[in-house]
Amino acid sequence: MGSLDIQAQKNSEKAERMRANSALGRRRRWNMNKPLLIMFLPIAIFFILFKYVPMFGFIIAFKDYNFADGILGSPWVGFDNYKYLFQNPDTLGIIRNTLVLSALTVFVGFPFPVILAILLNEVRRSWFKRWAQTLLYLPHFLNWVIVGGLVLMMFSIETGFVNNMLERLTGSTYPFLFNEGSWITIFVASGIWKGAGWSAIIYLAALTSIDPSLYEAAGMDGAGKWKQILHITLPGLMPTIILMFILNIGNVMDVGFDQVYVLQNPVVVNVAEVISTWNFKIGLGSGQFSYATAMGLFESLIGLTLVLLVNGIARRSGRGLW
Repeated sequence: MGSLDIQAQKNSEKAERMRANSALGRRRRWNMNKPLLIMFLPIAIFFILFKYVPMFGFIIAFKDYNFADGILGSPWVGFDNYKYLFQNPDTLGIIRNTLVLSALTVFVGFPFPVILAILLNEVRRSWFKRWAQTLLYLPHFLNWVIVGGLVLMMFSIETGFVNNMLERLTGSTYPFLFNEGSWITIFVASGIWKGAGWSAIIYLAALTSIDPSLYEAAGMDGAGKWKQILHITLPGLMPTIILMFILNIGNVMDVGFDQVYVLQNPVVVNVAEVISTWNFKIGLGSGQFSYATAMGLFESLIGLTLVLLVNGIARRSGRGLW
């Protein structure tokens, strides 16, 4: 019994030392990470105040909201707002427009930043690379009001540069901004022009993680630039590409407000009216906040579902976001 008591006492002392070392390790990690946590605190406060707290307002989607009663005092109506939305003949058209424009923006525009990053990575003259990057990044910093003005200046029927050239060549003009097909093309192209350069930065950063010795070995084996890009660059970029694709899929139902609102006009409203512009007109324009919130909540749920679906597919290949 004496030896058992001694062994138990030793085990107890060992466990006590392990707990003390663990507590000491936690204090050390806390002291080491304290500056980082202090730096992160404003970001956490921002997201809590402006991202999570406003989610409380989603209950307006299930109420007949009015200013007098406020969010909590307004009467509950359950799913009546959604019944109104989906009985409205315009709702399906608005959802269709949102999906079409978003899908075109994602699937047509998604490859351009990857292509730009690969092309810039292959440039060997530093001065040309710097100028090219500056010119490609510049549109990102322009407001959509400015970009919309540039688009109008280029494609206006009477004073637009494109129509002036077209009139000199063919003797006639074309209503680019008043034809549904050409309007969609201009919408997608202007979005690519504005955002592709800035989005390429992420892929340029990912390219720096690829081992240069792989290119040297491939070159010694006789692989040209195209084969190096195909078998080394693209596989090296694939985790970043999948991550960005999952994030972009989450915005399929969120085509954005600024671009559509600036470029749309009454003639192409059948293809240009999307959820964000409809919410603006119904919510702020007409004061029907319950309907606008109901549509916004529907949009968010569809986006969340798409993110979960695409991430689940990506996880099967071991490249999921979580």
